[in-house]
Amino acid sequence: MGGRERHCPQAHFDRVNLEEAVAMNLTIELSSEQLAALKAKAAAEGLTLQDWFHKLAEEPEAPPPGKPFTSGYGMLAKYGPAPSAEEIDENRREMFRGFAEDF
Repeated sequence: MGGRERHCPQAHFDRVNLEEAVAMNLTIELSSEQLAALKAKAAAEGLTLQDWFHKLAEEPEAPPPGKPFTSGYGMLAKYGPAPSAEEIDENRREMFRGFAEDF
């Protein structure tokens, strides 16, 4: 751990070696409780601990969570109810009355 190793005097640590034929070996220190929890997760999937770690290493990386979208629902509520289709048609007729009559 960067030159400084942390020791926990009250916990017993087991070493887990993950060997991959070509790439690398990885040794991590786990408490007995952590090791038991990981073995239980692997067993729940019917895998050995080593096979479970291989499966985890092969899974695609999940995309980072993005900023949640905010809804625009109710954003224009302060302006009152929307006009009906009839009101829109009436306003359109009024706006374009006399349009292009000069040509």
